[in-house]
Amino acid sequence: MALSASSRKERLYRLVAVSVGLLCSLQAAANIGLRLSLYGCTANGKPDLEEIMKNLTEKEEDLKGKLSNCDGCTARKLEFEAILKNLTENGEYLKEKLSNFDHYLKQGWVYFNQSFYYISSSQMSWQDSRDDCLQNGSDLIIITSKEEQDFARQFKKRSWIGLTDRETEGTWKWVDGTELKERYWTTGEPNSYLGSNEDCGEMKFYEEQHNWNDLECSYKNFWICEKALAQ
Repeated sequence: MALSASSRKERLYRLVAVSVGLLCSLQAAANIGLRLSLYGCTANGKPDLEEIMKNLTEKEEDLKGKLSNCDGCTARKLEFEAILKNLTENGEYLKEKLSNFDHYLKQGWVYFNQSFYYISSSQMSWQDSRDDCLQNGSDLIIITSKEEQDFARQFKKRSWIGLTDRETEGTWKWVDGTELKERYWTTGEPNSYLGSNEDCGEMKFYEEQHNWNDLECSYKNFWICEKALAQ
């Protein structure tokens, strides 16, 4: 039976509404995918960007198919094309992220909770260690949670961390200028042993959770670099 003009118009409005709803869902999925790419990891510590990108591509193709069968959607064409363009750009963004992850992993960095970490194989003073981190776009590790403290212990090396009171004696700050919130000093530390200038922080007794020690900055230690990912 032929539909009346009003019925056809109502059916078209419903179809357009469904299409717009689908676009919004896909847009949200794309944005969520980008956020999840910085959290979810595969067994080797790398976020599964390839799977996210595959799903994004499939949704993009599905959307294109639905739009090609949407009679009367011309009025929304520019809007549809803009969202499709955004989905494509998200795909390129994920490719770039995947390339960055491959680069750092091949250089021996380890991924944990939105940051890359590197433990040195040589030993230097605190400042020389920090300079080395800065040269590769990172800095000495800043520990802000129990989880990160436990992660750093797994390197099993006596190592410099990004902690110092060189600016004001007794006021310990991280290299980014923030003051301590989580504290994992070993018993009796910091103490500036026998009046020495122990102005730099190290992770000393890695077998224990509370293992920080203050030490003269000229001492030769391993060190841990941290490079946080952009949000």
